[in-house]
Amino acid sequence: MAQPAGVGDAAPESVITGVLEIVRTGEGPEPSKAWAKGCALTGDCITACDEAVNPRFLLAMARVALAKHSSELRNRRKQGVENFRLVADGVNVLARMQLSENELARLGQHVNERLENGSTAKPGERPDFVFYTGCNVLKTPHMALTALDIMDALGVTYRVMGGPTHCCGVIQLRAGDTDVSGRVATSSLDKLAEGKAGVISWCASCHVQFTETTIPTVEKVRGSRPFEMTPFMLFLKTRFEDLRPMLKNPVRMRIALHKHPGVKGVVESGTELLRMVPGIEIVDLHQPAVGLMSNALNALPEYKRGLQLAELEATAAAGVDALVAIYHVDHRELCAHERDWPFRIINILDIVGASMGLHHDDHFKRLKIMHDADAIVADCKDMIASYGIEPAFAREVVIKAMLKEQPLPLRGTRS
Repeated sequence: MAQPAGVGDAAPESVITGVLEIVRTGEGPEPSKAWAKGCALTGDCITACDEAVNPRFLLAMARVALAKHSSELRNRRKQGVENFRLVADGVNVLARMQLSENELARLGQHVNERLENGSTAKPGERPDFVFYTGCNVLKTPHMALTALDIMDALGVTYRVMGGPTHCCGVIQLRAGDTDVSGRVATSSLDKLAEGKAGVISWCASCHVQFTETTIPTVEKVRGSRPFEMTPFMLFLKTRFEDLRPMLKNPVRMRIALHKHPGVKGVVESGTELLRMVPGIEIVDLHQPAVGLMSNALNALPEYKRGLQLAELEATAAAGVDALVAIYHVDHRELCAHERDWPFRIINILDIVGASMGLHHDDHFKRLKIMHDADAIVADCKDMIASYGIEPAFAREVVIKAMLKEQPLPLRGTRS
């Protein structure tokens, strides 16, 4: 990331020294600021460091220091509240435009006292795991529902937690409001400790926030680690032998995998899982694997657009049937391009689910491909009315939380 971020040819020791200066004072040399702001959380630095330091965490703290130095607390707090509200509105409205009350309850979203809320454990018993969705996967709920179907097939009991009421605190941390971030994250952490065998996480940014910031801090303060958190793909890897005989239906597709290596082992586990599906052929596009998820590249918009365009062009040139993402954010940013390119854009669990005989419609992609806020609201008018959402507010959310999340513009109208 050194060149895209604008670090240039600055000497590594001077860059690191400058980052430490930023952490201490909120100020430092420009190459150090560029590295901190341009970090995409790929995590290669963690493996490369011989001193057992996590440079990714160091850069996160440098960004916090820069935010604190650049603005007064009341402004940072206001920014954190506004950013949280934007996420919460997007999650709550887009999920309700796609899901019934029963489906929302299954995903742990409290909608009705009479509905069971997100747990498959017997009354009075602790579940094997807490399945922590994070917030934003609820915008693309077919992924989370398929994940639960797979856990049901494996005989795992769980309670689903996530959404704005179980925030990881990363939104407030990015705004430089460490006090609120810590309170929010610790509150959610205490709720997540219900699972007997720990927490299964879906969202990569929530996973990094908890495992690299909140859990180590709580462990130091309380003297013990509250639980272990395992990404969903790495959890599935522990159950591959149980899963293998369930992958019965051939899925005859040539696919390419959209890769983000920020959480170690997730891409490798996803690749291994796809190879277990009969009929799947994986084509390597030889594209760079950068960042934690697509949104981790938001600080470098031109670089990000270039990466996405190059991947779409490589996918078309390879003649594959589908470009397959693992994370929800990647799917949200890429899926509408299916309209303009000669291949599908799907999630890895769409393939796994098809082989297992599981399916949930991808309403998010169907709606985003319309690329028209009025048409989307009209399509969902019955769902919007059933939840008492004002159509004008729904339209505003669609624009902000769906249509504006299009880093690489679509190529034009369909012929």
